[in-house]
Amino acid sequence: MSFLLMGTVYGTLLNFRGELAALGGKAHEPPYKAPPRAPVLYIKPANTWSEDGARIPVPARVHEVEVGATIGFVMKGPGDPAGYVLMNDLSIPHESLFRPPVKFKCLDGFLGVGSKMMRDEDCADPGWFVLEVRINGEPRQTVRFNDLVRAPRQLLTDVSEFMTLGAGDVLMLGCDVGRPRAKVGDTIEIRAEGLGTLTNTLVAEAA
Repeated sequence: MSFLLMGTVYGTLLNFRGELAALGGKAHEPPYKAPPRAPVLYIKPANTWSEDGARIPVPARVHEVEVGATIGFVMKGPGDPAGYVLMNDLSIPHESLFRPPVKFKCLDGFLGVGSKMMRDEDCADPGWFVLEVRINGEPRQTVRFNDLVRAPRQLLTDVSEFMTLGAGDVLMLGCDVGRPRAKVGDTIEIRAEGLGTLTNTLVAEAA
């Protein structure tokens, strides 16, 4: 079914086992001294949203961007999932672990949003989702959702302990390690069975 984004979009950090493992000893360093016990979230505000097929502007100061192929878990009511949609959570490459990533993740247009949603009732097991990422037609990453720390419903349950997700809100399931880089002029395609293809092209931001 077609999809139109309407609510708040929340990203999730460290929800892939590989991503958490890549932290190594850093997860035990100050200020936190231990891996997170609850979901770590951030927001992709409305200024970041780009529809399928849109050209995404990249500021001149940004030489390359990190492609964050993921799936959005869409709500139709509090604690009530509607379905799944492709998303491209773009960001400026950074190594900041302990500060809000707003300046890296919230640039204008830095969230590609798919136009097709798979209904929750049509998805027997979200773990079978496999995303294929291509840049200019070349395969660059495969993302498998059977490697999540928290599967979609467990993630929703844990997030619901401290906040309510309403109708139209989206909870992104996270981005795996090995995220490819792209630059101005590149076309990014993210494909998954049942979810279609999300395509965006990076262009230079107007002066």
